[in-house]
Amino acid sequence: MPDPTTATARHLLDALDRRSQIAPLTDADPPLDLAGAYRIAHAVTRLRHDRGEHSVGRKIGFTNCTIWDEYNVHAPIWGLVWDSTLAPLGEPASLAGLVEPKIEPELILRLSRSPAPGQPPANLIGCIDAVAFGFELVQSLFPGWRFRAPDTVAAFGLHGALRHGPWVTVDAATDWPRLLSDFPVTLSCDGQVMDEGHSANVMGGGPLAALAHLVDLLANDPDAPPLQAGEIISTGTLTRALPIKPGQTWTAEAHGLPLPPITLTLS
Repeated sequence: MPDPTTATARHLLDALDRRSQIAPLTDADPPLDLAGAYRIAHAVTRLRHDRGEHSVGRKIGFTNCTIWDEYNVHAPIWGLVWDSTLAPLGEPASLAGLVEPKIEPELILRLSRSPAPGQPPANLIGCIDAVAFGFELVQSLFPGWRFRAPDTVAAFGLHGALRHGPWVTVDAATDWPRLLSDFPVTLSCDGQVMDEGHSANVMGGGPLAALAHLVDLLANDPDAPPLQAGEIISTGTLTRALPIKPGQTWTAEAHGLPLPPITLTLS
């Protein structure tokens, strides 16, 4: 008899490849729980590695407490970023392979060493060698973005693509913990401001707080490998996630950070 966890993982990957939508897994009887969802996510990882994809980092979802009620998800989740989904900003990003895509401006961290669990967020800056500003393009295999937290975990953390700006070195002369805990963000489309956000939206303390949460979460999952040097960590949206379509040009600016504004055209 086929392993049901692997069978569900194949079902999700098939939906992703066909750009088709499916019923939420939590609609089943019995409904999927978080522990089962992470088992499916780990099975998805094995299948993606088997077909030649390589994981390059993690994305943390639902770190922005201001959007929890909108999606009925009330705690952060995590998923993987892949070599097939990561690219620097520059060329237009195609939406052809994404389902009901939305855009999120996010702070991205690059690790220089593996962080230990149980540390205050500010201490984790010693594990980071560079910071970038970027856009995550998220998607939903579940029609109308109707799901529960386990669905989002199983379905790739809703990850579709990650486009990042230039990496800026984390140097000792800059008080990065202070800057990363207190900066506003503006998100615009075709020159019109669409939303504004703040680092405090992310776990109440900014990207380093999100990283600390992820480190502790992974420490309690024996099937999840700990974070390693060289991985990139996308720390969650700083504004609402907004629907997107081809032909738009989006711009985001993180005010008060030594990072340039970023722009992404969609095709």
